[in-house]
Amino acid sequence: MAIVDPLVLRRLVERYTAVTAGVPGPGQREDLEYTLCVYCGVRDIEAALARANEILGAPPTAAA
Repeated sequence: MAIVDPLVLRRLVERYTAVTAGVPGPGQREDLEYTLCVYCGVRDIEAALARANEILGAPPTAAA
């Protein structure tokens, strides 16, 4: 399993949360979803957010 930097992961989750709460630029949401999925080693954003929250010990973040 790859080593995950919690600081980088937290920033990705925060950026994804901000983008889904507002109006993202073209492709921005898709890029963040892809990056989170690759970083967490899963294929869908729900699983990536669940894995990120598991790693970070944070409460679940809902995907929009």
